[in-house]
Parts: sequence; C-alpha cells; structure tokens
Amino acid sequence: MLARERILAAAERAAALKAGTFCLVISGRAPGERVFEKVLDAVREIRARHTLKICVCLGLLNDDHTRRLAEAGVETVNHNLNTSERHYGTICTTHTFADRVATVRSVQAASIKTCSGGIVGMGESDDDVIDLALTLREMAVRSVPVNFLIPIPGTPLEATAQLDPRRCLRVLCLFRFLLPSQEIRIAGGREVHLRSLQPLGLYPANSMFVGDYLTTPGQAPRADFEMIRDMGFVLETPDGAPLEVDLTVALPPDAPSGAYSPIGPTAASAGRL
Repeated sequence: MLARERILAAAERAAALKAGTFCLVISGRAPGERVFEKVLDAVREIRARHTLKICVCLGLLNDDHTRRLAEAGVETVNHNLNTSERHYGTICTTHTFADRVATVRSVQAASIKTCSGGIVGMGESDDDVIDLALTLREMAVRSVPVNFLIPIPGTPLEATAQLDPRRCLRVLCLFRFLLPSQEIRIAGGREVHLRSLQPLGLYPANSMFVGDYLTTPGQAPRADFEMIRDMGFVLETPDGAPLEVDLTVALPPDAPSGAYSPIGPTAASAGRL
C-alpha cells in the first residue's frame, strides 16, 4: 500500500491532467481490514480535495466491503471478469469465475457503478471472447474496459503472441456490437498492440485510459489528446459536457503520465454530442 502522501500526490497529478476519474488499485486476492481502512481514508481525502470521481479495484469484495465503499463516496468499482468462464481455470487457480461474478453482483447491490471487462490475448479462442462479452451484457455491466495482454518476461504467458492490430480492432468492434449501450473503454496494451491503428479504436470505443498501467508504462497524455483531436473527436467532462480546455496546449510535451488516470468518457464524437 502506497503511503497516503503518495496516493494524494497521484490524485493531484490526475486532477492536473483533467482526469474525470481516479482509480485506486491494490494487488492480492482481497483487501485485509488494515489496507481497506487506508483505502477508505484515501477516498475521503481525495473527495475533499478534488472533484474527481473515485474508482477502486480491490480484488474480491463482500457486501460489507461494498456498503462501506459506497458510504465513503466511491463512484465505481472495477472488477474484471478477465476471460470466459470456460477459459478462466487455465488462467487463474486461486479463485473461480463465479467468485468474480459474485463481487460484481455485490457492487451492483450496493448501488455502485460497475466497471468490468477482460484481457484479450491470453490464449483464449474467439468463442471465449464472444462469451465474455455476452456475460457482461447479461450482467448489465455499465463500463467495459478492454485490455490487450502485454507478455512480460518471466511470467507464464511471456511467450503468448496471438494479437495484431487488426485482431485488436475487431475485438473492439465486436464488443461495440454486442454491448451497444455500455461504455467501451480501450485500456492496457493499446499502444503495444493497436500501434498505428490506435486512432481507429476511437470509433468503436467511448473512452480510453490515459497514463501508466499497473506494470507497464503508457503513452504520453499529450500524444493521446492530439490523437483524439486529429480524429475529429472531442473530450468530455464526467458529466458529458464538452471539455473547454485544449489539453494539447495546456500540457507540455513531456508531461508525466501519472498513475492509471482514466479520462472518461474521452472519445465521444461530435456527432454523438
């Protein structure tokens, strides 16, 4: 768990980047009470200092967890299903697909917005990708991040190489067709796998994560904003109004990425406005 001062500094950077949402993420199966209390304290302090919406990603949660998160002012809980139920056992053995579904249901019962998606490129079949999207549709998940696996040396999936820019773009389009009313968010791995086709991903997606990811660096925020502008899209505030600040001018070219700071929804077209 980062020191309180470092969490608040990261929130300050997110606010400076005009992020709509700040996400607090921990590792591990589920939060222990000591860590959970620190998360709640950080959430309350960030809300007191900024207008940022707060998202948390804390592992498996029960009804008591989600009730207390709601009371602290958490807007959204991110808990990815990651892959299809059929493929899940080949990726994870510490808990089941049903455990993850139960956490999402608990979040919904606490009237907290749900953010749940998956990771593409973990050796799954096309049917697994479709089944994941259909499960998310059945569960009425509000926000759906689509991650693309970055094979990291030393991990069990380091030799997995089943992604190319066109496949990634097809996956985004598939999710758009199967989840017409949900927010599709381009997340981790987009810079690595979409490469020169990144701008095309703005058409099926509603928003994108800006900044660094959990274990890998992301693209510089200014480059993201220039890409959005060059494609003729506009940035929106969390409430859906056009963002008045031109971030391609407001941010210097070497502005730091920050800490997992999604701007959302970032890529709504002028036509949808």
